[in-house]
Amino acid sequence: MTLSAAERARYQRHLSLREIGAAGQEKLKAARVLIVGAGGLGSPAALYLAAAGCGALGLVDFDRVDVSNLQRQVLFDTAAIGELKAEAGRERLAALNPEIRVVAHALELNAASVLSLLAEYDLVVDGSDRLSTRYIVNDACVILGRPLVSAAIHRFEGQLTTYVPGRGPCYRCLFPQAADGMVANCAEAGVLGVLPGVLGTLQATEAIKLITGVGTPLVGRLLTYDALELRFHEFRVERRRDCAVCGEAPTITAPRDPPAPAAAAADGVRRLSARALSALLETGAPAPPLIDVREPWEFATGHLPDAVNIPLGELPERLAEVPRTGGAVFICRSGGRSMRACTLALAAGVAAPANLEGGMLAWAADVDPTQPVA
Repeated sequence: MTLSAAERARYQRHLSLREIGAAGQEKLKAARVLIVGAGGLGSPAALYLAAAGCGALGLVDFDRVDVSNLQRQVLFDTAAIGELKAEAGRERLAALNPEIRVVAHALELNAASVLSLLAEYDLVVDGSDRLSTRYIVNDACVILGRPLVSAAIHRFEGQLTTYVPGRGPCYRCLFPQAADGMVANCAEAGVLGVLPGVLGTLQATEAIKLITGVGTPLVGRLLTYDALELRFHEFRVERRRDCAVCGEAPTITAPRDPPAPAAAAADGVRRLSARALSALLETGAPAPPLIDVREPWEFATGHLPDAVNIPLGELPERLAEVPRTGGAVFICRSGGRSMRACTLALAAGVAAPANLEGGMLAWAADVDPTQPVA
């Protein structure tokens, strides 16, 4: 796949690198890279891969741009608020480099769709913020034999590793299993805005190295980054012979969706709408205990009167503070963390815990528009 005169002018700095040159740039032009998650990590990765001349870029994201994304998701601007991230990202990348093809996949990646989608691409860059998605993507890459560059961020820290089929451990070798909700996401725990820029750019670096064949990929190594200390650390990791997907006797031969965490507790958990809770609090009867499981900084921004703040991460050790009777109502920003809290409370013997459906966002939308929500 030869380069046009316009492409030679655009990529002149790459052509000047002996290690890349015209041959490497032609490999980039022929490459098909799928970016899972057009968020904090996917934004810089996509921008640099587009600028580098990757011939085809796919963007997978079913979410829409929110104003809170703009602190770190540099693929978007204020005018894109409310748009589908995949579509807005495609427009931005096409404007950056009209020489490439960008495909928007505005869908939620799951076990049913992942194999057919990944089969269209040569390499996958995973910047998803859900553990379940990371496992689905990893397993599909192992099954299809696709290289995978995976990164994750949390508050001030990040990690990165690369999987190449037949050459090292996969993501599941490093982290055999974990459920969504075990680690707080960016909305729950916060994140330094520049952090995903560092990790996402490193993902793009790894992808370019894999495509062009230059350098040593991060195979069999886990790179961690601490922004507060400005330190990188590297850990050697080995392929697990008993890995469920890439091991010697794999038990995962097809991607599979995780069980819905709320389903197991559905029989014992009450679901309250914001309006229903408001009516309950206005009856004059003794109010139920209100347990707000958001982070302290979120709680400080605004909360319901008489609510008690017990962050979800502290709840297992503080369940004794939750009354066993009285129908405790658990509250978070949008309803996900509070449902997990209800599950924990139910298992600990709290009778008929209730989840505020839609969380404080629903309260602000349906009950009190003046209620601030972080």
